[in-house]
Amino acid sequence: MTVDTSETLDRRSFLRSASGVATVAAVAIAIAPSMVTEAQAYDPGEDETRAKYQPDAADVQAFYRSNGYETLKDK
Repeated sequence: MTVDTSETLDRRSFLRSASGVATVAAVAIAIAPSMVTEAQAYDPGEDETRAKYQPDAADVQAFYRSNGYETLKDK
């Protein structure tokens, strides 16, 4: 009986190499969170946190007037 000594990738060697890759990936995932730094908080400032809707503004009053909301109040 002859033994095939060619360097082919059989099932056993494929699974052995795949498990090695999976081990390396698991170690990389385990180490990655320790490299993350704390995130900087975003400060929006006063301009972005102020109230934007002003019901007494002229454009808001014109919107409600032109869409007939005043006529609905009478009913």
